[in-house]
Amino acid sequence: MHRSIVVLSAVLVCACVVKGQEGHHHELSEQEVGSVHFVTTCGAGRSTADKLAFDASFNKAVALLHSFQYEDTRSAFATIAKKNPNCAMAEWGIAMSHYHGLWRSGDVAAGRTAIEKAREIAETNTTTSEREKEYIEALAAAYAEDKADYGTRGAAFEKKMAELANAYPTDREAQIFHAVSLKFAASPLDKSFSNEKKCGEILEPIFKEQPHHPGIAHYLIHCYDNPVLAQEGVGAARMYAKIAPVSAHANHMPSHIFTRVGSWEESIASNIRSAEIAASQEKDSKNGEARDQRLHAMDYLEYAYLQSGQVAKAKAVLDEYRSFQEVPGLTLTGNYATGAIPSRYAIELKKWEMASTLEPMTTGVPWAQALVWEAIGEGSARTGKLERAAEAEKRLGELRDEALKKSEYWSKQIEVQRREVNALILERSDKKEEALAAMRSAVELEESMDKDAVTPGPVTPARELLAGMLMAQKRDKDALVEYTAVLKVAPNRFNALYDAAVAANRAGDDAMAKKYFRELTQVATSDERAEVKTAAAKLHEMEQAAK
Repeated sequence: MHRSIVVLSAVLVCACVVKGQEGHHHELSEQEVGSVHFVTTCGAGRSTADKLAFDASFNKAVALLHSFQYEDTRSAFATIAKKNPNCAMAEWGIAMSHYHGLWRSGDVAAGRTAIEKAREIAETNTTTSEREKEYIEALAAAYAEDKADYGTRGAAFEKKMAELANAYPTDREAQIFHAVSLKFAASPLDKSFSNEKKCGEILEPIFKEQPHHPGIAHYLIHCYDNPVLAQEGVGAARMYAKIAPVSAHANHMPSHIFTRVGSWEESIASNIRSAEIAASQEKDSKNGEARDQRLHAMDYLEYAYLQSGQVAKAKAVLDEYRSFQEVPGLTLTGNYATGAIPSRYAIELKKWEMASTLEPMTTGVPWAQALVWEAIGEGSARTGKLERAAEAEKRLGELRDEALKKSEYWSKQIEVQRREVNALILERSDKKEEALAAMRSAVELEESMDKDAVTPGPVTPARELLAGMLMAQKRDKDALVEYTAVLKVAPNRFNALYDAAVAANRAGDDAMAKKYFRELTQVATSDERAEVKTAAAKLHEMEQAAK
């Protein structure tokens, strides 16, 4: 999928000021955040010049919103509201900045306050259009219930946005917000990805009309961020950072698709730039958003370095993370990365002793804490520390139950991890068949769900662990079947490629062995790991023998 960038000559004034690439403050242009055209009545009655200036500031605020630059979005809309106190849609924008539907977070109380203010202004300001009132009521639906979870809020918002989009079929912003609301409302347990397919059907034609719109590229990536649709998102992924180059999130988001298709160098480039931008914004961030973005990019970066065999760079990411001082306001996005980065490094590199001695997290969401306990459990089981492994399994059970109070999805994810640790304990206790049965149950549960966007992938897929157990029992053909299944969902995973090649080689399947050894040598951009040298040697040996 290829799309060209529309070069826009006009440089419009942004209502907000953010840190520029050269380290000084400057006003953002369309070329930096993308082009949006959101019709509003708030500029009515002004001179032509004033109306143009107002429309530019409002459109720029919406562009920031489409890239989830929520802190900057809030500042931009607050400036508009201060200058235009009768603009109900400025308060709508503030309320939108508090509703993080895809991140399943945000400030519900502050968002509700803003949307109620928008309603009040809309009632008293007779120039507010019916269409604008419907935008306000659609968002109000997401804030209606105090104790609603984010799935319920997303479904309520999607229903209202569908009605709005149907009522105003020529309103492209309504269509775009409806498309992303389908993702807000999508169940992570729906493996047919029906909402995500509808999202793509809405956005693809509009992207041809508006190739410089940040939201379209962004939301296509989110809706295609799954094993079924990922290839469809490559074009949008390669466009988004060009549309909004100063956005940390816009630079990171392409890596969701690059991860799904196993394009590690593209993922690395995306996340290096994203982390740099987020780091430059940290000193001005008042709520932890910039640190969230930085940690999120670093988790994806760590994953990509490990899959491409770049150990020293993976270690540098871990060391950088460990050097951070805590900042207030971290959300589950950054919190997840704090558990994932050290766990990935130890487990992916099979540093079992390091994994077994990781320091457990004592704060944060249960599913972030569970990552570390999973690593402790696996490392302990593999090094024969079965009491510590059993402690990890017990703690995972407790975290599973705690998570259930907030999210059925994450509770199930932690149960997968508990089953994995249990299976490894059984294997170490020489209960091989029981271990296989336990690991198969982990596979079945894990594959009943898709991964959440907060993570590039599990620390180790359950099916990859199952394949390793089969190899340990010298059931190499069976192991090869499992590794092949892993690679279908997670292309170019380093350990799966190498172990699949070894399993094929031991099973006498030279064609598959050569295929996977060759793919590993192509994926790995460094020979720091011994597996890369072994793969190259085995490939040479097999090719020579075939002559």
